[in-house]
Amino acid sequence: MPQSSDPKQNIGFLMKDVTRLMRRNFMRHADEFGLTQAQMQALVYVARNEGIRQVSLAEMLEIQPITTARLIDKLVEEGLVERRADPDDRRAFQLFATDAATPLLDRIFVVAAAAREEAMAGITPEMQHMLVSLLRQMHENLIAVEPGGKPSDAAIPDCIPSNAKTAKPASSENA
Repeated sequence: MPQSSDPKQNIGFLMKDVTRLMRRNFMRHADEFGLTQAQMQALVYVARNEGIRQVSLAEMLEIQPITTARLIDKLVEEGLVERRADPDDRRAFQLFATDAATPLLDRIFVVAAAAREEAMAGITPEMQHMLVSLLRQMHENLIAVEPGGKPSDAAIPDCIPSNAKTAKPASSENA
């Protein structure tokens, strides 16, 4: 399908801008948490990928390892994440969310669900199902064309909320 020069008709522009607007909307609701968007994102990724190494987290977040180290330093300081020696590599550390992070993570997920619901206002469950299906197919297509990528690599990463991975129509609770 040819892309229009009109940004409002361009899939790449729309996906990027919708992501930006959803992030801003989330942050309006999450202001009270006392963490930056990057810190919350890192915390969620750690919680969903217990034992991840800092370098792998940096790749997932698409930021430099030094920036990741600073994010994790802050989360450790707040008592939300802990570093543990990696049993397979004495130079590396694995990251784990602490029990103290659980109530904050629960609140983050509630706020994220509310922000998604606002974004999905006026979109039927069937349309939401179609949107998720189409985005999953695009995800698989793009993974497959990555250098060394293959369809088996197309699984949606654990860092994506579980309700975003389902192929069922989203209800207003988890839209």
